[in-house]
This record gives sequence, structure tokens and C-alpha cells, in this order.
Amino acid sequence: MTFTSALIVERTSVGTRASVKEQEYLCHVYVRNDNLSAVVISDTEYPQRVCFTLLDKVLEEFSRQVDSIDWPSGNPDTVSYKSLDIHLSKYQNPREADAMTKVQAELDETKIILHNTMESLLERGEKLDDLVAKSEVLGNQSKAFYKTARKQNSCCEIM
Repeated sequence: MTFTSALIVERTSVGTRASVKEQEYLCHVYVRNDNLSAVVISDTEYPQRVCFTLLDKVLEEFSRQVDSIDWPSGNPDTVSYKSLDIHLSKYQNPREADAMTKVQAELDETKIILHNTMESLLERGEKLDDLVAKSEVLGNQSKAFYKTARKQNSCCEIM
């Protein structure tokens, strides 16, 4: 991963972002205009936009906390940057880390709920149509019964 990350950073132009597929993973790289760069390696399902948001936040915070003189020669033993673990843990779930992803997920859930509601309403509508048809049949049968009963009643009165 270190070799692949270094190679991708080396081949990425200053001031750009890129995503490169490596086997079943995606390597997202951001090389800032000041040559500070970072790479996130994720699976293909993790949203690209969220990866670049993470990279932007980490690089911004890193540049504020670590002196630029230490950037080229720095390594985890010589550079103290403790916030990375916090960011990585926060971004484990993209829905919680990124407001746009969270809103999209909520919209998707709402869409599913609305779809289910519409289906149940349609089923109820069909059942309601059945009830209306049955009530019409019952109404017609009761009219026929009433007419028959009146005819028999009027026949009985004549005798």
C-alpha cells in the first residue's frame, strides 16, 4: 500500500485529486498546491466524495499542526499528528461523517417508506373497490328481495 500510494502521489499533478483502481480497492489521492499530499484507500462502495472530504480535512489540519519544514522528511516517528485516528474513526461510517451522504441516505429511506405506503394504499383501494362492488350487489339483491316481498304481500292482500 505504501509503494502504491507513493507511486500514485508521484504521478498526480500538483493541485489535483485523482482516484485509481488497484485490484479491488480505490486509491484516492489529493496533492495540494503546496505539494502536501495524502492518500485514502477504500473499497469501491465507499463514496468518492466522502474520501476527498476526509483528505481535505486531514491535510488542512495537518498543515496547521505540523511545520512545513517537517513535511518532506517526516514519518510517524518524527511527526506528531494525533488527529488522524479521530478522523479515520469518524469516517468509518460515511453516513455519519458526511452531511450530504446522510441526507441522501435519509431520502432513500423516505423513498422506500413512501413506496411501501403507496403500495398499501393501492391494495386498500383494491379492497375498497371490492367492497363497493359487493355492496352494489347486496343493494341490488335487497331491492330484488324488497320487490319480491311487495309482490307477495300485495298478492296476499287481494285474497
